[in-house]
Amino acid sequence: MLDLKETRGEIDRVDKQIIELFEERMELCKEVAEYKLYTGKPVLDRKRELEKIAVLKSMASDEFYAHSIEELFEQIMSMSRKLQYKLLTEEGINNDIGFDIISKLPMENVKVVYQGIDGAYSQQAAMSYFGDNATYHNVLTFKQAMKEVRDGVADYAVLPFENSTAGIVTDVYDLLVEFENYIVDSFDVKISHCLSAVKGTTLETIKEVYSHPQALMQSSKFIDEYGWNKVNCANTAIAAQIISQEKDNTRACIASKNAAKLYGLEVLAEDVNQSSINTTKFIIVSRRKIARREANNICISFEMPHESGSLYTMLSHIIYNDLNMTRIESRPVPGKKWEYRFYVEFEGKSDQPGVVNALSGINAEALNMQILGNY
Repeated sequence: MLDLKETRGEIDRVDKQIIELFEERMELCKEVAEYKLYTGKPVLDRKRELEKIAVLKSMASDEFYAHSIEELFEQIMSMSRKLQYKLLTEEGINNDIGFDIISKLPMENVKVVYQGIDGAYSQQAAMSYFGDNATYHNVLTFKQAMKEVRDGVADYAVLPFENSTAGIVTDVYDLLVEFENYIVDSFDVKISHCLSAVKGTTLETIKEVYSHPQALMQSSKFIDEYGWNKVNCANTAIAAQIISQEKDNTRACIASKNAAKLYGLEVLAEDVNQSSINTTKFIIVSRRKIARREANNICISFEMPHESGSLYTMLSHIIYNDLNMTRIESRPVPGKKWEYRFYVEFEGKSDQPGVVNALSGINAEALNMQILGNY
């Protein structure tokens, strides 16, 4: 019978040798980094790595070991690249991601755009953030709001980003990639929905309920209890306006109490959203690539090669640099079947060395990486 203690001792001896050889290999990688620094060659040479792994796999004694060696050296090469990115950053290569660091956002006499009409939650959010320092105007779509910021018609756009009940606002995520605008701040607004309708309407006469898809989702338990049909609108306030104009007591809307008052509707039920802590996170978007000094969130988007382990490789740059990831979302890439774009948020500042290292690595190894904001 084998002596377990003796066998474990042999494993310890081999592990020590592995560590010594690993450190020796990493020291050689430093020389590679110096060469690349001098010649300007990129850190990632995927063709060379694949050729190298194929040779190493051919040395294995069976298929199991060949697969294990492939996985092992994928990780070793990934760690080697991370070391090289770190060394290049320390030498001043790729150590500026282009954000101007400012003490506070310019807010005097600014022009602010929001999606919707008078009475929209976005209007409420915009006015609570900017107060009397701004002039406000509205547009009908999120895309129009982003265009106005890009084209200089507005200094900022205030857009809903995520709801605690219904999740992300997918259109806004996609538009952040389409337009070269940046998130410069975020804040939470507590949302309290009401069921409103024209005078004479009762719960028994209602057949359809109008609202924005997010508001309908947030209130779905209440709506489904009565079996009412849901009708999507571009905005909760627009839904209130439609109900006010049509004067049909078979229709009602989900909107704020303020919108109901503004459009002369009666509130039939308050707090119809199923969560008592229903909250929407709004973002402030600017065309300027700026970040407040106290900003501590980075948001990026990227696509990646359709290969096994690609997502892990991207996220490993965040892990390796001791950064805390707070969000990950995926969205289909328009025009590409079964391909996805990932949105990742993690804690950090744009001038923090670990952030720069992580972004350098992801940018070099992903497809179409964009920094969406530091806020």
